[in-house]
Order: sequence, then C-alpha cells, then structure tokens
Amino acid sequence: MSLHSDAISTLDKWRPSDPTQESLRQAFLGFLAAREDACARSCAAGHLTASAVLLDADRENVLLTLHPRVGRWLQLGGHCEPEDATLAAAAMREATEESGMDGLRIEPEPIHLDVHPITCSLGEPTRHFDVRFAVHAPPGAEPVRSGESDDLRWWPLDGLPTGSEDLAELIASARY
Repeated sequence: MSLHSDAISTLDKWRPSDPTQESLRQAFLGFLAAREDACARSCAAGHLTASAVLLDADRENVLLTLHPRVGRWLQLGGHCEPEDATLAAAAMREATEESGMDGLRIEPEPIHLDVHPITCSLGEPTRHFDVRFAVHAPPGAEPVRSGESDDLRWWPLDGLPTGSEDLAELIASARY
C-alpha cells in the first residue's frame, strides 16, 4: 500500500466527534482524491504533513519545539518522506528525529487535523494538510534537541508557553 492509499484509508476510517474536524476530514479526503501527489512536498497546491503531540509517560507534560523558521512553540512534525509507508509512520519518524528519544509509542488513529498556509521548502506559498497523532514517551525519557529546533522542552499541559494558546485544543485531544 502506498502512503497516498494509507492516507485515504486512515482518514476514511477515522470518525472525529467535532463537526469542524469532520468537515476538515472530508476536505482532506477530497484533496487526496483530486491529487495523487498530495503526500509529496513537491505538490505546490499543498501537501499532507504528519505531526506528533508527544506526551510524557504521566500525560502531564507535552514536548514542544521552538520552530526556527516560524519562531514559535509547536508540536513535533513535518513533511512526509518517500520511505514513509503510513501517516502514523511519518509522525513517528518526525517525533523520534525531533525529540531524540527512543521507545516512543504512537496511537494508530489521528487525533486532529489542521490546514494552514505556509512558505515551506518549496520557497513559495503553499498549504500544509496536517494530520496529527498522539505519541507517548516512556517513563524517564529526556529529549535531546536536534538541529531542527531552536529549543525543545516539556511544558505542563495547563501551562503552555505564551503565544501557543492555539495549541490547547490540539493538546487536549491527545490527552484522551
């Protein structure tokens, strides 16, 4: 199965309880139906990305990265790569690369969707169709910052950094 086929299958099976998320799910499926290249970063019309809301073992803290290009705290994630067989695998790869931690565990179903305009590696405005998954760290896991981040740290779920209040809904969806 290709990443494109997995994306269709994953989103076709997922049933969000929120009507806004259901509307986005339908839009993602429409985009995937229209574009065979929807998972490739070269798709200038937009492309699927995969994110990980990484919670500590006690589900009391979330790992956020200070994104160097965006200049704000965000969940881990990024572009799908040709070797990614599934969206969950892409999210897991990104979580592992960006956190520097082994032994992570991913929930198989998405928890949240988002579409946002961005100028990414293409150098021109595009859109990210971001599929987000909950990921759990093993007890005692400590992050190691990579070159993809200006900073990397655990934040209490009820104490997110200033300017990241828009992540509250996303993070809340990962808690349960």
